[in-house]
Amino acid sequence: MAGESKTVAPTAAVKIFSAGAAACVADLVTFPLDTAKVRLQIQGESKASLESQRVKYKGVFGTIFTIMKTEGPRSLYNGLVAGLHRQMSFASVRIGLYDTMKQFYNRGSDNAGIGIRLLAGCTTGSMAVTFAQPTDVVKVRFQAQVRLPECGTAKRYSSTIHAYKTIARDEGIKGLWKGCLPNIVRNSIVNCSELVTYDIIKELILKYDLMTDNMPCHFTAGFAAGFCTTIVASPVDVVKTRYMNSVPGQYGGALNCAITMMVKEGPTAFYKGFMPSFLRLGSWNIVMFVSYEQIQRCVERIRRSWTSPLGPA
Repeated sequence: MAGESKTVAPTAAVKIFSAGAAACVADLVTFPLDTAKVRLQIQGESKASLESQRVKYKGVFGTIFTIMKTEGPRSLYNGLVAGLHRQMSFASVRIGLYDTMKQFYNRGSDNAGIGIRLLAGCTTGSMAVTFAQPTDVVKVRFQAQVRLPECGTAKRYSSTIHAYKTIARDEGIKGLWKGCLPNIVRNSIVNCSELVTYDIIKELILKYDLMTDNMPCHFTAGFAAGFCTTIVASPVDVVKTRYMNSVPGQYGGALNCAITMMVKEGPTAFYKGFMPSFLRLGSWNIVMFVSYEQIQRCVERIRRSWTSPLGPA
């Protein structure tokens, strides 16, 4: 990231570990907002199940309150285990390898233009989705399932492992990679929006001495990254959520899902759950980037103390 040239930059291994750990911290803090976002996004989709028709969600906090009232507070964390699986494998690649890919495309130079940064963001975002997609599918399925105990509604999946096994058995291995293409598109956009925005804003802050390379700087750049990402990625995110949560045969593909939404619900459907998306992405980016920068520094200090136990001569 920008601003590392003044000190010795952390190694790629440190960045990969720090990115995964920071993303898990951010998920733990913001997961209820993500669950609310998913419920709002799938509300009103074609062939909606009876359970989802019984519960109507209005607004971010209204959705959270409704879920707590009808299903219990634990339902806000449905899919958390899969979410943490996802972040450890997904964020480690898309965020942890960003600087490495930037240097690769720029032939080792740290002074990368915006084109190189966008290319690096697209590359790591695509790489991450390619092998972490099953964790995202399971997370979305868990967040979308509605539990209404008084109606005797059976849960779609009883545990994370059960979800992996059930999807593989009923839909084939391909079912675990359902929505992979729209997710690659979505995460390439998200990665570019998040990382490039954060990189540029942080670089400008440090260049003009508006702040030092510390928490206020990371907070400001992280908030800007979250806002830009929500604006750009919301339509693709809604289509991705709808398609990954759909039953077999409901949509002919991601494009068919988007067309169905446009015809039956209109263009505003693509921005369903926008407010929770912004609250979630804004807060997620702030927590993640602040944690990422601090964890990097902490791990790097520990690593250097191990390699130089006696300290300087």
